[in-house]
Amino acid sequence: MKRPLILALLLALMAVLPAFAVEPQERLADPALEARARKLGAELRCMVCLNTSIDESTASLAHDLRIVLRERLTAGDTDVQALDYMTQRYGEFILLKPRIEPETYLLWFTPPGLLLLAAGLVAWRLRHRRRRPEAAPLSAEERLRAEQLLGGQS
Repeated sequence: MKRPLILALLLALMAVLPAFAVEPQERLADPALEARARKLGAELRCMVCLNTSIDESTASLAHDLRIVLRERLTAGDTDVQALDYMTQRYGEFILLKPRIEPETYLLWFTPPGLLLLAAGLVAWRLRHRRRRPEAAPLSAEERLRAEQLLGGQS
């Protein structure tokens, strides 16, 4: 009875692990170049699957991008040159983690800016709320009038 449970648990764990879609015919013979290609492939977005790297995607476009990346590395490109080539060809969107440049400032700095703005507004609101003067106690005449008004509604 425990065996099927363990088998099911192992299968579930395997489903959670990232599936690398690099096909055997794509792999480079040089292990160092292949390691670089894998590292760079993990940084590039599949344009079909969006939030998946080209190494994890089984889309045909991801396959083509893996081939192009390996061709660039085989031709002697450095990691930076290969990423620059892919970025020039497909735009900054191909990078899973876009670079911090003037074109991407809005992307990088809007979320923290909004958080700071919200925190500032909350702090201002709490400070403003504390500064309100307390209401003065009712005079005898005001208390009598309130009792008459409230007593008439019962």
